[in-house]
Amino acid sequence: MRTLSYGSWPSPVDAALAAAHDGRPDDVGFVADEVWWTAPRPAEGGRRTLVRRHADGTEEPLLPAPWNVRSRVIEYGGRPWGAAPADTGPLVVFVHFSDQRLYAFTPGGGAPRPLTPLSAVGGGLRWIEPDPRPERGEVWCVLEEFTGEGPTDVRRVPVAVPLDGSAADDRGAVRELAPERHRFVTGPRLSPDGSRVAWLAWDHPRMPWDGTELIVADVGPEGTFRDVRTVAGGPEESIAQADWAPDGTLLYASDRTGWWNLYRDGQPLCAREEEFGGPLWKLGQRWFAPLDSGLIAVLHGRGAAALGILDPETGEVVDAAGPWTEFAPALAAHGERVAAVGASAHSGYEVVELDTRTGRARVIGAPHEDATDPAYYPKPQIRTFRGPGGREIHTHLYPPHNPGCRAPEGERPPYVIWAHGGPTSRSPLVLDLEIAYFTSRGIGVAEVNYGGSTGYGREYRNRLRGQWGVVDVEDCAAVALALAQEGTADPERLAVRGGSAGGWTSAASLAATDVYACGTILYPILDLTGWGTGETHDFESQYLESLIGPYAEVPGRYTERSPAEHAESVTAPFLLLQGLDDVICPPVQCERFLDRMAGRGVPHAYLTFEGEGHGFRRAETMVRALEAELSLYAQVFGMTPPGVPVLELNR
Repeated sequence: MRTLSYGSWPSPVDAALAAAHDGRPDDVGFVADEVWWTAPRPAEGGRRTLVRRHADGTEEPLLPAPWNVRSRVIEYGGRPWGAAPADTGPLVVFVHFSDQRLYAFTPGGGAPRPLTPLSAVGGGLRWIEPDPRPERGEVWCVLEEFTGEGPTDVRRVPVAVPLDGSAADDRGAVRELAPERHRFVTGPRLSPDGSRVAWLAWDHPRMPWDGTELIVADVGPEGTFRDVRTVAGGPEESIAQADWAPDGTLLYASDRTGWWNLYRDGQPLCAREEEFGGPLWKLGQRWFAPLDSGLIAVLHGRGAAALGILDPETGEVVDAAGPWTEFAPALAAHGERVAAVGASAHSGYEVVELDTRTGRARVIGAPHEDATDPAYYPKPQIRTFRGPGGREIHTHLYPPHNPGCRAPEGERPPYVIWAHGGPTSRSPLVLDLEIAYFTSRGIGVAEVNYGGSTGYGREYRNRLRGQWGVVDVEDCAAVALALAQEGTADPERLAVRGGSAGGWTSAASLAATDVYACGTILYPILDLTGWGTGETHDFESQYLESLIGPYAEVPGRYTERSPAEHAESVTAPFLLLQGLDDVICPPVQCERFLDRMAGRGVPHAYLTFEGEGHGFRRAETMVRALEAELSLYAQVFGMTPPGVPVLELNR
């Protein structure tokens, strides 16, 4: 055991190792008896491939580079593939990221062939939640169609695309299944007897966690949707997911009681003060999956989501046994089998299968393998702190940890407060080698699920309504100060860090408080007025109506809270990281902020990355970003981490 100052501990968890293990398996589905999913490839330009698990347990990546299975619908995408059994093998339909066209192929049967055309208008034609229907010669999905050059010149509608390729150069061959009624729609789910479909819809200025409508329609003989009607939901009721049970009843997750609970034809199945749903950031996310037996596989809990089986007749939930403590909203079911994506504080996300007949759960894909000695992994604590007015602040605390090092007697460690994105989201308690990169070097991390985070009910979520830039900033500061006061952290060596909405919170914290010695700001929102009046994509273009308030009524609030308007208040050194292809939080936001910082003598660095959008996916980008962040802390906190390139700070 060596005695070394915090921040200077040698660690086998380097930036390249952390980058290589970024991302998770997702979009799990059954194709006949096989389980398939999408998987990240950070070392291959950050693309995602489609993986097939054969009956013998072997995994086969189906699409080599440069194929990239990812949709840009609402920019955050969602389920980009679907498949159906066919005589010659599975018929697969997927979205290719670079051109956003739908493609079809049969494994081993030649290269993918395009099903949809390109469009030169605005952001073009985009597709999501493909559901192949070979019996009709079509694939049903959602079309996002740009009608002009602006980011909000867009419409979305459920459509049928011919599988014979006749629409590959002809937009007119794409059949619209229902009239355009709402700004946002999810993919249609067909009832077991084929007579009805259900989908979710909502309109500006609501976000899907504010209020959605559950739509049901009859399917006519020619395959169009008739008698379209709303059966549940509304402006203050969020329905996160809907699906049909095998007996033809309609299941959905609604937060009408303040918690996302499950309902069957409008009747509650398991009334609990916990969540059976979540925020619909990506189309096709699934928190429950009906089984042939009538049971329902569910994700549920307060904070972390557990995998369980719900008996709708008794309301009982029996959780799957296993080491996984957190599950992603990517459930799939086939017969009595359930496929899920689970992780824990000691293991990354894996593809898990639960056989409900035996109760046995096992890893069947993307198995966790320790990338280094697990003795260097962080040892998290679940903490609840108190903020202004005594409100609860849920936090994951990761103290410095290295089996070969300790700090000198009496030295307190630096801590970085991590603010998650969204902001309507949550930090999961899972093994993250980016966190280990810091904790194994002697830097603590505190992930703050500030007021507005999901997983704790609608009341907790609504704390941020009209209070973004206030509650999130206060909650992060309260955790930082509490750590300092109790002696856990060095009050002179506190930092704040976040990306996207978390980048906003980080920048706003530097402008509004003197708690932090420095900060890292990744692909942020910095100017509310610009972001709310045309500098972002359609999905979030009116998000600020609830987070800040209607612009027409409170324009001053947009100026008052924007870090770009208060550059003179930022005195702490900072690192700004930005993807040049980001259309959600575009580079102009950073440039405007830096223009106003010019000549003020505040040490800072601005790193930009070509080919990166909102969130970094390429291994080389993540390595550069992590090393730059550590160098910032080293320079500000007076640390000497070995083997880290020095970040040049400008003034």
